Amino acid sequence: MSGKRLDNRLMLCAQYVRKGAKLADIGTDHAYLPVWLCRNGICPGAVAADINPEPLESGRQTVEESGLGDKITLRLSDGLKQIKPGEADDIVIAGMGGELIAKIILGCDFSRDGSLNFILQPMTKSEELIRALYENGFEITAQDCCRASGKCYTVLSVKYTGLTHGADELFYYTGKLDPDCPLHREFLMNHAARLQKRALGDKRYAALADRLLEFIKQGNCHD
Repeated sequence: MSGKRLDNRLMLCAQYVRKGAKLADIGTDHAYLPVWLCRNGICPGAVAADINPEPLESGRQTVEESGLGDKITLRLSDGLKQIKPGEADDIVIAGMGGELIAKIILGCDFSRDGSLNFILQPMTKSEELIRALYENGFEITAQDCCRASGKCYTVLSVKYTGLTHGADELFYYTGKLDPDCPLHREFLMNHAARLQKRALGDKRYAALADRLLEFIKQGNCHD
């Protein structure tokens, strides 16, 4: 990947990483993201972590080919369990289900450090991730969407504020997305379609699907 551009999903994650931040990339797989960020001078160093040895070995090969072995440390880690407090300023957790991402963050003692920037890319159940975050003192500071490999994904920038509260059920689906943006609208429409499907077996989801569709409609969207 040495000279290649990141795909849209990882590029959107990269855009939320702060310049000068030490990075921890959790579930790094091929280590494409930390290599790109270090090569482009955004991060001075990074920990590329994965729970499985095989993808970590793929990441090691990427790092070696990039010549960035002095800046990027490969580490076998179950979520954040092998990441030390102060070792990272920005933490990317991408390519996992929303519930697993929430479990990783909430199971980490130092995640309640308000100076940390979490960049989260849930593959599924973003609504459950947002619910868990807001019920445990975290807040979305920014959110965007992209399309990669024919699918629409969302990426959230999140920090701990200590303000623990629930939110309206609809917010867990909309987050900070703007239905005036075509990609955001696509992501929201996918949510609505899933809710309508669930409503076939449980009528409680029908009203929520209607509320979400009304939210999208009120955005006065245009392509």
